[in-house]
Amino acid sequence: MKRLVLGTAGHIDHGKTTLVRALTGIETDRLKEEKQRGISIELGFAPFILPDGQKAAIVDVPGHERFIKHMLAGAFGIDMVIFVIAADEGVMPQTREHMDIIELLGIQTGIIALTKKDMVDEDWLMLVEEEVREYIAGTILKGAPVIAVSAVTGEGLPELIHEIQRLSEQVAEKSAFGKARLPVDRVFTKAGFGTVVTGTMWSGQMDTGEILELMPSGKKVKIRTLQVHNDKVDTAYAGQRVAVNLQGIDVADIERGNWLSTPGYLSPTYRMDARLRLLESSSRILKNWNRIRFHLGTDETMARIVLLDQDELHPGQEGYVQIVMEKPVVGHKGDPFVIRYYSPVTTIGGGTIIDPNASKQKRFKEETLNELIVKEEGNLSEMLLYELESNPQDVISIDELSKRTGNVEEKIRTELKLLLEENKVVTLKKDEYMSTYGLYQFADKIITALKEYHQKYPLRQGHSREEFRSRFLKNVNTKTYNLILKELEEEGQIETRNNQIRLPGHIPAPGEADLKAIKIIEQEMRDSLFAPPSLDVLRQAAQVDEARFSEIIAYLTEKQVLIKVSQDMFFLQEAIEEGKNRLNSYFARERELSLAAFRDLLDTTRKYALPMIEYYDKIRFTHRVGDARVKT
Repeated sequence: MKRLVLGTAGHIDHGKTTLVRALTGIETDRLKEEKQRGISIELGFAPFILPDGQKAAIVDVPGHERFIKHMLAGAFGIDMVIFVIAADEGVMPQTREHMDIIELLGIQTGIIALTKKDMVDEDWLMLVEEEVREYIAGTILKGAPVIAVSAVTGEGLPELIHEIQRLSEQVAEKSAFGKARLPVDRVFTKAGFGTVVTGTMWSGQMDTGEILELMPSGKKVKIRTLQVHNDKVDTAYAGQRVAVNLQGIDVADIERGNWLSTPGYLSPTYRMDARLRLLESSSRILKNWNRIRFHLGTDETMARIVLLDQDELHPGQEGYVQIVMEKPVVGHKGDPFVIRYYSPVTTIGGGTIIDPNASKQKRFKEETLNELIVKEEGNLSEMLLYELESNPQDVISIDELSKRTGNVEEKIRTELKLLLEENKVVTLKKDEYMSTYGLYQFADKIITALKEYHQKYPLRQGHSREEFRSRFLKNVNTKTYNLILKELEEEGQIETRNNQIRLPGHIPAPGEADLKAIKIIEQEMRDSLFAPPSLDVLRQAAQVDEARFSEIIAYLTEKQVLIKVSQDMFFLQEAIEEGKNRLNSYFARERELSLAAFRDLLDTTRKYALPMIEYYDKIRFTHRVGDARVKT
């Protein structure tokens, strides 16, 4: 069955709570002060069963102007409004402010309940009904049914219930797909259970035993039990009023305005980009950096408004803004919000979140405004491409794309599949994507840098992977960098070997001058096979500068022409092989070898014999026993 949340709205003392009691049999005023004063101060909740057996919930909101922030906390997330106007008073100030809020939140389905029918005569009732119809003709509830009722006599209640049933069929059901989001509107402790929070599920589903994240604090909590309409359930879905019994957190650590969500899905922020519309009925002109009260979900926070495309916003006008919070908040692309003036406190406008985790924006910047247009008006394909191409250094997950575009993962997967077929995006890892444009940017940069590197260092096999990232792509994280290299290698644009990267087919090739120096170095080493010259002597003999000499030595070492036996000592490979031959002959006659015997065997000095025998130990040709060596 469809999941439905109804909400009341209307002026103080117009009979909202009395009507809810008549419909459900439940008294929603639970506070002592509410009962003493006869007015609602806090939100009230009641389950409501429709004639077809469908279970709905009613959120009863206070009507007093002092408690508008409570009304806002209840109004966010309702599917249909029962807008209450008393027949003995008609349209009043809070009638208008509540209607403004309903319009700003985009609640298009509603019924006008003309209450206290029993307190007026027929002529007066007809006059008030005509006034109400004229009033709503200019509002979001234009054409809504107007039902005169009496909660005392019960007159009109069957007709009201019938209309609720009929209109409920027109309400679009919230999707249970996507990540869980529940704005907390009430927190309390229940004996034997502990901490309980309530709210209306905005999206997704949550299961008993599941770990959720309390935002914006980021604390992890576990669901002990769930209730919907006072019934214990294993799973709660978007569009339901839910009571969540939590483990792992004290009631003092939660407050109205917090959110329960799938871990990692929501991110605290101090800045959101949005489209803002001022009410035509507002008497205020909004100027840049005005302080306002920002309402999103069940949260209220103080904030400043940065006007991005105008000098000031007049009643009835709209524009792009950045909302700068005074405390961290969380939200989602597409969420509605309401703003109220700081002082005196009046509702002046509202709008829709475009970017819930925005960076600081400059005013009147064309690039910024074009970006906001794409994010607000673009289709899903355009939004995905924008997110990927405007962040070419990032590999972005489907989870993250869901947050940035405000769409569920299923839709994103479908669109990405089409973009893959059009070669506009690439997938470097399961569920992680990069724009083809971004990959080409990286490819060009990497290939150009490798070409220059091979030209500058023709004797080297390739560039160290990590050093290359540090030099040329230092703003790219290691994970993204490795995925890009893997993709380029699979495409045949680069090769990786021994933790180095190079262009395909690159073979270290010494030039004429290098060949001449190499010939001299090899001859010098061969002339003193077991007493090789120092590096300084070799460089002077080769007549090359230090940088070039280092490249040549590195090349000869890579090719294993030279063998490095200690920090500053190299032998020719043929010296190492000749040494092995002499050792084999020696160990054919003797079991142990002293350092002095090895020195004499090579006809050299201790200076050269020690590092050479230690090299043989290192490669496990020999090993040390006491002061002697034996064949391994």
